[in-house]
Amino acid sequence: MQVKLVEGDSAGTVTALYMASEGLNHDELDFEFLGNVSGEPYLVQTNVYVNGTGNREQRHTLWFDPTAAFHTYSFLWNRYSILFLVDEVPIRVFANKEENGAPYPKTQAMGVQGSVWNADDWATQGGRVKTNWSHAPFVSTFRGFEIDACELSPETDDIASSKCGRVGEFWWDKPRMSGLNRHKSHQLKWVRRRHLVYDYCMDSGRFYEMPRECIV
Repeated sequence: MQVKLVEGDSAGTVTALYMASEGLNHDELDFEFLGNVSGEPYLVQTNVYVNGTGNREQRHTLWFDPTAAFHTYSFLWNRYSILFLVDEVPIRVFANKEENGAPYPKTQAMGVQGSVWNADDWATQGGRVKTNWSHAPFVSTFRGFEIDACELSPETDDIASSKCGRVGEFWWDKPRMSGLNRHKSHQLKWVRRRHLVYDYCMDSGRFYEMPRECIV
């Protein structure tokens, strides 16, 4: 999806591009763009929910002004990992570590959604800066949506028994898609070094026990 974010004072607002299944125990993959006061950079928060549980946030700055032009934000979701990409550059890899006992989203079909909403209790500087409604309307523009996926009918299809559950049936599940190539790996390292500002796996005071997907 190509997105151009709210210009000017966007404090308190969140523009979201996300994939989600339905129900309380839903799976979800998030791009959340956290607005800020004029002149301050946006933060991009990514998150992964599995069976209704999230708390897997990473936050990044961007290397461009996301309000000045359209940029492309993508998910690549397969049985090996979930990639979050910005203009084809990977900013995050959420690897499947089921062998470590970590949950991984693979049993629920997800649709794609977008929204702009008020989250001034937490979105900007921890909620210290509130939405200035005199600057409304707050407009983000979405265009150029593209999808290449296995279509599943929730009413009639079960993932395990449908073609969507067959190993290696689609290009994104081929063995060559099991990891990043050298160029993409270098890009990810550059992003983490220059633009990563928060990673839940590095927040040792947040969890009583380190999440299993964070264990290398």
